[in-house]
Amino acid sequence: MNSNKVLLNSILAFSILSLSIAYFIQYMLGHKPCNLCIIERIPYISAIILISLIFILNKYQRIISSLILIFFFFGALVSFYHYGIEQGFLNESFICDLSSSLPKNKEELLNQLKKTDIVSCKDVTFRFFGLSLATINTIISLILSGIMIKIIKNYGKN
Repeated sequence: MNSNKVLLNSILAFSILSLSIAYFIQYMLGHKPCNLCIIERIPYISAIILISLIFILNKYQRIISSLILIFFFFGALVSFYHYGIEQGFLNESFICDLSSSLPKNKEELLNQLKKTDIVSCKDVTFRFFGLSLATINTIISLILSGIMIKIIKNYGKN
């Protein structure tokens, strides 16, 4: 059980670090995220809340850990989908442009075309070691999912 606490604390710290880096890239470096980038933050926010809940409640650890696993697996799927859009083997969906609706008239269409704050999911605005953040997040989410599986199995041993 002690190893679970170390692993959970590590994931908690890593989630805080990951979100801090994402907000630094967004607000300090000026790289506006697309809608999928924002959705990809949900597992980290959820992990912070749910791991804190594990430590506060000190029960239901296996159930809450399973929820965290689901969030990280969801994150891996969304990140891989985002990677597919970036590479061009998947098409953008409505999620990539949630802010738009069909224009009712030509003025509305012109106003939508003038908006420069919409970021396409296929545009990679930031790379780290040559990899897009969606690529990195796919790998990290899969690793964190594996760690959560280990944590859940450790709870079953007790």
